[in-house]
Amino acid sequence: MNRRTKIVAVAAAILLTLGAGGVAVASGDHTPAPAAAVSEAAALTGTAKLYRPAGDDITFSFDAHLADADRQDPMKATGTFRFSHYKGDWGGYAKVKVDCLTTGGKVAVVSGLVVETDVKEFKKARVGVTVHDDPAGDRLGYTWMTADPQKDKVPPCISGAPFEKVKEGTGDFKVLPWEIVYPTE
Repeated sequence: MNRRTKIVAVAAAILLTLGAGGVAVASGDHTPAPAAAVSEAAALTGTAKLYRPAGDDITFSFDAHLADADRQDPMKATGTFRFSHYKGDWGGYAKVKVDCLTTGGKVAVVSGLVVETDVKEFKKARVGVTVHDDPAGDRLGYTWMTADPQKDKVPPCISGAPFEKVKEGTGDFKVLPWEIVYPTE
């Protein structure tokens, strides 16, 4: 068999295989095709509770993404994150619209503007969170350690070191590392 005959035989086998799949679909197999993966430059997803020996219920959830098309501009990140802190009948929550996401290795910094909250000090404030996605134990840090998040403005893409420990068994953070593309000369 010469090279041209082999190529034709392989092409025919591929067409037959594709045709058989088409017949299966037409004959009643209604399994949806898998969704196409969205190409991302960076991402931070997941939920965890912070460790507090006094029993406080502090939860953070992230769904932040930077599209590959926006790779050079982390301030085009999209998504939301939420945090809440409750103990007994005291506490509150905030939902934040992402305005910046940067990641490096297994560390992510995300910031955004509070769009929903029941804590007056957080209304329309910008907050930032840092996550360290570590198999030995995720960690988290944040920027609003001042008495007045409205007065002490936080710039985009800024947060504190991940000083908080995540409660064992609750961290499922996933950080997609951001790779900067540098122009060549």
